[in-house]
Parts: sequence; structure tokens; C-alpha cells
Amino acid sequence: MMTADNDKQRRVADQAYDALEAMIATLVLQPGAPIVEADLIARTGLGRTPTREALMRLVSNGLIVQQPRRGLSVSEIRLAEHLDLVEARRVLERLIASLAARRATPAQRATLLEAAESMAAAGEREDLSAYMQADQALDHVVHAACRNPFAVNAVIPLVIQCRRFWYAHQHQGDIRQGAQCHLSLARAVADGDPERAAVAADSLMDYLRQFTQQVIDQ
Repeated sequence: MMTADNDKQRRVADQAYDALEAMIATLVLQPGAPIVEADLIARTGLGRTPTREALMRLVSNGLIVQQPRRGLSVSEIRLAEHLDLVEARRVLERLIASLAARRATPAQRATLLEAAESMAAAGEREDLSAYMQADQALDHVVHAACRNPFAVNAVIPLVIQCRRFWYAHQHQGDIRQGAQCHLSLARAVADGDPERAAVAADSLMDYLRQFTQQVIDQ
């Protein structure tokens, strides 16, 4: 049985994970950069234990790598493999979107639609920081709503790698188009339409694939 203290520790560990994930996705922590635990603790202000737990999760997700005699470092962005990553993500996103459309609570449907609308508004004013925050918030709600932890655990590393890739090459992306893809998905889930949600998930992956191909072809 989870006590109040355990629940609090879990929330703090999740906060540390979200903070470090955002640093990696937005390239505050550059690919190949060494991980200095004391520096991360100072940046997050969340303490050694939750920071270490977050680092372990990031290692398991492939965003941080353990190198013999060199410690931890941020994983590299592998351009040549990114199309394969998007195609693997496509299968999981279709499943997650359709399940969320079936299983989301009324509160979750309202929250994810609000996040998607915030994302679209951020896209219109080209506010990248707000866009990325809304993207992360939308993912959290959809993942909770689908109620399939196996699919969620499999897709999370791919989502973060895509977010980081997009951020690294943002000058070639269309932030408004990306926001509209997310908004279409959110509306389908909010409407409880699993077939439409799966199609919207495909459209989002088509956008990411097209964006990736543009980067490769440059």
C-alpha cells in the first residue's frame, strides 16, 4: 500500500524526470554532454534521490548513456535512424490514441483538448517554449487516458527523441502544422472516436516523417 510519504516521493521523482527530459529535449543538455549530478540538482532544486531516480529512468529510455570509465552522458541524435524511429512510433501512437478515445474520462478529454488548444495558440504566435510545454502536457494526459502502461513505456523514449530532433532542426519545421496535427488528434480523442483518433495519429506521424525527410535531404 502506498503511503502519503511514498506518494510525495513519487511526485517529486516525476517532477525531476520531467525537468531533465525537458532539458534534453530542448537541447539545454546537448547531445554528448557529460552528466554532472550536482549541476542537475542545483538546476532542478529537487534533491539527490529524485534526480538519481530520474537519471536511471533516462538511461533506461536511451536518452542518457553509461560509458565505461566516462560516466553518464546525453545520447547522440542519430539522423540516419530517425525515419525508422518514426515508423516504430506510428504503430504505438495509433494504439494509444484509439485506446484513449475509448477509455478517457470526461475530465481527461477536457484537459487534453485544453492542452492541444494551448499548443495551437502557441504555434500561431510562434512561442516555442509554450508549444513544447503544451506538447508535453498533452502527452501526459493521452498516456494516462489510454490506460496501457506497456504501450506508454514503449513510446515515451521515441516521443522524447522526436521532440529533441524537432527542436534541433526547428528552423525546417512548420510549428503551426504540427500544432494542428495535435489538435486534430485531441479532438478525436475528446469526441470518443477511436477510428478518427488512429487516423489523426497517422497524420501526426506523416508530418514527423515529412519533416525528418526534409532534414535528411538538406
